Formats: sequence, structure tokens, C-alpha cells
Amino acid sequence: MKTATWLAAVTSLAVVGGGAYLAGAQGVGQQQLAMLFDMAVAEAQPSKPESTGAVIYYRHPDGLPEYSAKPRKTPDGREFVSVRESEDTSFTASGIKTAETSYQPKTAATGSAATERKVLYYRNPMGLPDTSKVPKKDSMGMDYIPVFEGDQADASMVKVSLGKLQRTGVRTATAQMASISRKIRVPGTVALDERLISVISMRTDAFIDDVANVTTGNRIGKGESLFNFYSKEIATAGAELAAGRGDLRDSDAGSALRLRNLGVPDEVIRSIAERHQVPTSIEYVSPRDGVILERMATTGMMAKPGDPLFRIADTSHVWVIANVPEFDLASVQDGIPVAVTVRSLPGRTFKGTVDLIYPEVQQETRTTKVRIELPNPDGVLMANMYADVEIEAGVQKRVVAVPNGAVIDTGDRQVVFIDRGDGKFEPKDVSLGVRGEEQTEITKGIAAGDQVVVAANFLLDAESNLNSALSGMATDEVKP
Repeated sequence: MKTATWLAAVTSLAVVGGGAYLAGAQGVGQQQLAMLFDMAVAEAQPSKPESTGAVIYYRHPDGLPEYSAKPRKTPDGREFVSVRESEDTSFTASGIKTAETSYQPKTAATGSAATERKVLYYRNPMGLPDTSKVPKKDSMGMDYIPVFEGDQADASMVKVSLGKLQRTGVRTATAQMASISRKIRVPGTVALDERLISVISMRTDAFIDDVANVTTGNRIGKGESLFNFYSKEIATAGAELAAGRGDLRDSDAGSALRLRNLGVPDEVIRSIAERHQVPTSIEYVSPRDGVILERMATTGMMAKPGDPLFRIADTSHVWVIANVPEFDLASVQDGIPVAVTVRSLPGRTFKGTVDLIYPEVQQETRTTKVRIELPNPDGVLMANMYADVEIEAGVQKRVVAVPNGAVIDTGDRQVVFIDRGDGKFEPKDVSLGVRGEEQTEITKGIAAGDQVVVAANFLLDAESNLNSALSGMATDEVKP
């Protein structure tokens, strides 16, 4: 049909051209030739189908990007041109088509889903926050894109073409069940185990006769002599035991018990009972292996009950007191493994466990002290040494976990994008658990097996927020 019309136009023009030559020869005027040319062109152009349907909006008579839902006049008094249903622009799944090529009357047999849906509003083709109730063009002449009824139900859903996916670098990973592992690195200080410190003192008045040749800082073994002493009360009780039969029968148990209560060692009590003789000076020996922290005993001094004479600490086990920030306390539990390094001992790592989390947060530093027990058989760890503590925190049981890069944390909300296939991505609000070195626990929002976006998700979030904003604006506009 188009070919025939084109041939007719060419033929007409040829006739007009020939006529012009003859007219020139016969003296025909130029006005008559112009009328013949217009008639030929009019006959060659196809006839435009008559507009049908109701008037849906009005456009500017000069074709400018101005539209109105009601009859309107231009500033110079001209009426806007009415646009009926058959002249409107429709959008299909395959692209944008003009009404001349895509419009078909709705019938029971040929009606399409795209034409049956109601257009709610039109949005800016460049993604700007601008919508219109009627078809419109932007400043560059691009048609606004229609939003059909039902498309706005999930306005936050983002759809990206496959080519754009490759250019933006969107990558996904699978949410899976895993144990979250994370290392908390904090400073610490070596301290003595309070349970392994002994204080040597007398339980009665005593005179110190002789003190062993040991000083503060010396190591001493269990049973080694510390000092000799004489006590009148102990001598009286020993004389009563020595006057007995020489064995520790029930009749003599009172004197023996009294000596024990006065702090006399069992070896001395047995010696008095067997030899029937009370020594003038009694030897006091060390109750444990350790290091002498303090020596207050001196020869010839009078020791009152309770006066400390020696302080001895067993250093075979020590503590490390670590300062853990308040926001990391939820990841620290009793019994979890700890690795400790000391700068003065390069190359050595000491393994221990968390023994106690102190029930107090320091007001000035907002940290909590955590106590770690460490074996120290060779005694190389000394009190007040500075230590670097690495706590193996996290969740030991298996939980739903995603890579750290999958979570968008704005402070007010945490979002993960799920890949729904065909370039569609859905944002999901999630609740976070423990954050590890590489993975984050998800307590609510997604399940194991979901495909989550781990790269370029901030671009998707921006697109999702824009879609939601446009949808909200358009909904406000279309409300009656």
C-alpha cells in the first residue's frame, strides 16, 4: 500500500514537472503551477484515520510540550487541540509505539493485557522526581513513561537490564548456615592470680629469732625455711603435750589441737609428742612454691598476731586483664579461647581462656575488664607486663550468615538486596546479630539459600529509594 502511494506521488510530481515545462512554453502562470503541485501532493499522501474515542487530554496547538486535562487556551487566545483515545501514545512490553501503529479496538478475542491496564500517572524518563497525570514530554522532547495500575505495589523493587548489570559490577552470593568468627584485639596487663598469694603471719605473740637469707623477688620452694620464732603460748601448749604419754591419744588431743590452732606445723607437733621435748625455737617453712613479694620479718622483732611477715605468690598461673570496649561485650563469653602476645617476648604466643567478665563498665574509658587465665610454668610472664590480647569472639553455633558487604547499614535500618532473577532485586529489612571478620549473622529478614547482592548494592539502594519516592509523590497526586 505504501509502495503504491509513493509511486502515485512520484508520477504526479513528474506530471507536474512536465506540465511546468509546457506551461513555460505556453505562458501558463506560476500560481496555476503551485495549485497543481499542492493537489498532486494531497492526492499522494495517505488519508489519516478519523480519531475515535473519548477526549482524554488537550495539547498545545503548536506541538509544544504543554498539556491539560481540561479545555484550555493559549495566551494568544487559541484553543488547545483535543486528543482522543485513538490518538494517545501507548507503551507495550517490547517498547514505545505510536497510536497509529499499536492501537487496536478492544475486543474479547484480541484485547491485550498492556492496553487493558489503567495508567495511573506518568513519570520522568530520566528518573527525576517529576510526575504528571497526563502524557508529557521533558525539555529534550522525551515522552514521560506511564506507570500502570499494579506496577506501584512494590515500588522499591529494582529492575536492571543485563547489560547494565555487567557495567555496574553487581555480584551476588548465597546466604548460608555458618559459624560467625571474629577477633577482638585489645590491650591487656599481666597480673598475679589472687588465689595463689599467701600472707605469712603469726597467730600469737612471737619473737623472731632468725630469718632465712631470702629477699623480695627471690624464688622459694614449698617447705623451705623462712624464719625461727619463740612464743610463750606455743611453748606452754607444747609442754602440756610433751607431758603426756608420747602418742596423740584422745586424752592428749586438746593440747595438739591447741598447737594446730596457733599455727604450729604438724611435723613439729608430732616431734613434741614423740620426743617429749619442746624446742626453744620453732622453724616456720614456706607453704607453697613461689616468689617473695614482700619481706617484713627481721631478726629480733616482736610479731603481733596478724602482722604480715612475708607475702609469697605462686606464678605458675597468671591472669591477663584485658580492657574490652563496651560495644564488643556482646561477643565475649566465658570459656572462649584467647591468644596473648607480649612485646618483650617476640615470637611466643600464650594460649588461654576467658575466665571472668567483670560486672562493671569503666566510667572514663567505657571499657570492661575481662580476666584471662594463662599457664606460666617457666615464670616468664611477670606482673604488670603489657600484653596484646586477641579474643576469638563470635557465635559458635551455626546461624544464617551473609558476607559483610551484603549489608547496608544506615544506622536507622539495615537492608539486604535479594536477587529475584531476570534483573529484579528486592530490598529486605533485616535484623543483625554478631558481625564477624567476613560474615554477619542475620537473625530476621532472609533465609539460608537466598541470593544476596554483595557488590554495587548501594547503587541499587539509591534506585530503590528513588522509586519509592516517585511512587509516593504520584500517589499523592492521583488522590481525589
